Amino acid sequence: MSLIPATILTGFLGSGKTTLLKRVLTEAHGQKIAVIENEFGDENIDNDILVRDSGEQIIQLNNGCVCCTIREDLRSTLADLAEKRRKGELDFERVVIETTGLADPGPVAQTFFMDDEIAETYLLDSILTLVDAKHADGQLDQRQEARRQIGFADQIFISKTDLVDDATVDALIHRVKHMNPRAPQRKVHFGEVPIADVFDLKGFNLNAKLDIDPDFLKADEHDHHDHDHDHDHHGHDHEHGEHCDHPHHHAHDDDVKSFVFRSDKPFNPAKLEDFLGSIVQVYGPKMLRYKGVLNMKGTDRKVIFQGVHQLMGSDLGPKWAPGEKKTSKMVFIGLDLPREVFMEGLQQCLA
Repeated sequence: MSLIPATILTGFLGSGKTTLLKRVLTEAHGQKIAVIENEFGDENIDNDILVRDSGEQIIQLNNGCVCCTIREDLRSTLADLAEKRRKGELDFERVVIETTGLADPGPVAQTFFMDDEIAETYLLDSILTLVDAKHADGQLDQRQEARRQIGFADQIFISKTDLVDDATVDALIHRVKHMNPRAPQRKVHFGEVPIADVFDLKGFNLNAKLDIDPDFLKADEHDHHDHDHDHDHHGHDHEHGEHCDHPHHHAHDDDVKSFVFRSDKPFNPAKLEDFLGSIVQVYGPKMLRYKGVLNMKGTDRKVIFQGVHQLMGSDLGPKWAPGEKKTSKMVFIGLDLPREVFMEGLQQCLA
């Protein structure tokens, strides 16, 4: 039996998760979806909203969220769902986990990799994050959970854009892109999202083509050689020709930041493995998402790698095409990661 795809839906309180989920559940796509809700408290209003007009199966996890550990309640719920599906008691093709607005998506994502039974039954497809255009700036300034939700995202939906002016939306898009350059952003109106932007995004599939990230790792070429540049730009990479001329943005020194490493030299596999292993031991809890396409000495195929916190995986990708430039590209998204340590360490791992 093929793996059951799972999607994590996250976003700060009031960002429109339930509205988006309701739209997805009522759209005529013919898919059977089980929804797992993780909410604080015993009263769950969302349940009434969602169940009323859809035949979906909704399971609730009350008791809030436990951060920094595998979610035992989620693990047992997923195992239970899979068991009922095997027995024919439940019929569903995919799972959506709607987290509480205060949740860190990291432990939720890790649950899919740290437990063998879950890993053999489910495939984590992607993390979707909703961002409320009207309140996002304040939330991002004050709440680390809101920043982390952006750092983990594979796809970002910006809601409530009708409540603010265009300049505010543009500034928010710019700010969010600095925090997570690999997640495409899309404005959504009252949860209206094409199903193709919600499911089967393959955000966690190591062999997925990286064109799911349209601006994946486009960066100023001078970025690595000019380390002083970093102090102005908080460790952000810019696209060619894009200047950071949004003074608005620089009022925010977000602790979730991204940086890119690239090199045309191949990596020494043993050195890289040692370095990444040690980096993950030291900084793993602060490393939200990291991903890359690597040119490794000794193989004519691309090596695709990615991770969440301390969990890291790699896989052989397609062969480098004839005439294709063999460039390694890696993006790291995390909390106050020491960019220089990463950059210099990776440089030492080149063959």
